[in-house]
Amino acid sequence: MKTLITNAKIFYQHHLMDGEMLFDEHEILDIAPTIERQEDWQVVDGQGLAVLPGLVDTHVHLRDPGYTTKETIATGTMAAAAGGYTTIFAMPNVKPFPSTADVMERYLKNIEEHANVRVFPFGTITNDEQGKVPTNYRALKELGIHWFSDDGVGIQSEEVMALAMKRAKEADVMFSCHTEDMVYRKQKASVHESEFATQNGWIGIPSACESEQLKRDLVMVISNGLKYHADHISAKESVQALHAAKAQGADCSGEVTAHHLLLEDKDVKGPMWKMNPPLRSHEDRMALIEGLENGDLDFIANDHAPHTMEEKTRPMELSPFGIVALETAFPLLYTEFVENQKRWSLNQLIGWMAEKPAKRFGLEKCGKLEIGYRPDFFIADLNADVTIDPDTFQSMGKNTPFAGWKSVVDIKQTWFEGKPVYTKQK
Repeated sequence: MKTLITNAKIFYQHHLMDGEMLFDEHEILDIAPTIERQEDWQVVDGQGLAVLPGLVDTHVHLRDPGYTTKETIATGTMAAAAGGYTTIFAMPNVKPFPSTADVMERYLKNIEEHANVRVFPFGTITNDEQGKVPTNYRALKELGIHWFSDDGVGIQSEEVMALAMKRAKEADVMFSCHTEDMVYRKQKASVHESEFATQNGWIGIPSACESEQLKRDLVMVISNGLKYHADHISAKESVQALHAAKAQGADCSGEVTAHHLLLEDKDVKGPMWKMNPPLRSHEDRMALIEGLENGDLDFIANDHAPHTMEEKTRPMELSPFGIVALETAFPLLYTEFVENQKRWSLNQLIGWMAEKPAKRFGLEKCGKLEIGYRPDFFIADLNADVTIDPDTFQSMGKNTPFAGWKSVVDIKQTWFEGKPVYTKQK
């Protein structure tokens, strides 16, 4: 069926345009100020709201299979839709790990049956994320898996990483890496290493824990030519390392999360602010913002990490790392940087949250509203007055430091493959 959205502001060719958009379940057919309609079309009144490209998040923990008390494929992808995301990449630290073709086939079937938006699963870089034996990348690539990560752990052995990169280059696949050298991390460490941490009785994690392993990887990437992506960058030294590697021709990119753009170490009040990598200094946060603006960092991905409230109300050193992010990322970033600071344009934000991640991860006809592109988008009021309330989240996880924050964005509806998959309850 063909559907026409009228009376809307369409984000088309990098700006909001008063107009109409025609699409079916396969593609966007037309975008114009007015479109001559036919009787058999479904017509949707856009009510003057903004129609924006479906967002793309390359770093999501769905917890399913293995940890379904925290999240499921169904609830996680509905949370994605509620946040404006229509394409997400699922991290592989589930049980069983998708390290073999047999496990990945079952995982893909589970996604097909239960996902509300498009989900691309990662394979693991090493078997079961043990950091010892590289996964058979070619076997998983035959199933359409082009992306590999051991997210949650850094690969400690340089020799194993070198061998993994060699085989990945031969198979022509991409690595997305959580870098963390455990030499730098003390037991029960929970926050950024600083005087503030010491004053609160917390054990800190230095920036070198992230940046030193990243530097190690990038040296090998430069010589190997592997397509490499750095996960959830938090430290200024990591931004500098990516800048230097790109200058030397490395095929590398880096992401930053909404929480690392919005918060810093002195904002930490307890376990709801505990994530890995941790919130770092004001200087680090400014380096992340500037790195995104100048291209040292490439886009925003959010490390959505749901946990039960029982887990997140434990003492700081015993609570797990991670916060939920899918439903708050776009509203809070738009509110702070586009509306309040007027530092970014809507075009920049959409680029970092849709078009650029889609391009970097090789997704076709995704991340923009263009004729011939996928009919994936969300409809939002950009002049609203919304209070972040975890009790309203579609995610099973309510673990957020942003409860009570104000947003000017109210996401009304999300469409995936030409059909509405999320509608906000009034």
